[in-house]
Amino acid sequence: MIILGLDPGLVRTGYGVIETGTRGEEPRLVEAGVVEPGARGSLEGRLARLFDGVRDALIAAAPEVMVVEELYTVYRNPQTAILMGHARGVCYLAAGQAGIPVGHLGHSAVKRALVGHGTAKKEQVGKMVAALLHLRAVPEPNDVSDALALALAYANVRQHEERLRSIDDVLTDHGYARGERRREGARRGGGPQL
Repeated sequence: MIILGLDPGLVRTGYGVIETGTRGEEPRLVEAGVVEPGARGSLEGRLARLFDGVRDALIAAAPEVMVVEELYTVYRNPQTAILMGHARGVCYLAAGQAGIPVGHLGHSAVKRALVGHGTAKKEQVGKMVAALLHLRAVPEPNDVSDALALALAYANVRQHEERLRSIDDVLTDHGYARGERRREGARRGGGPQL
């Protein structure tokens, strides 16, 4: 599976493309970079440049999914949230026009998937990105590292979901739906539990 992680911003948007195998192979870096609409100029001009750059990255990478971090903000910075919303909307539009589905993860989910806890520092996440992709250094700028972290975390979550589906298939083959065997054991006053 080819996954494009995207860390949207109006000044600079990082992207990172990884490829994951279907049989548990290690992820492989395909491409990474930045789209820089710039800090100056009209909002519509910057959004147009962001759209063009993201569209070009999507066309070049042809990912099966694009992953974007969920929007969050502190109430002190509502203007930042609004601008990020504009940038995210343009990124979603580019994916929609290319027919590419968009996944999303919260920043703490990314940290948990890569480092094991949702309060990990940005440096820890960057080092894990470098380790998982066998890179000599943490990718720079941070926007690129963050985009790759999104792609890697999404791959991790998808792999976990696939394992759960496999377990469901085995349970179904043996006449149980997930949770059914537990309920059956409880009705009998004990018994095997999964």
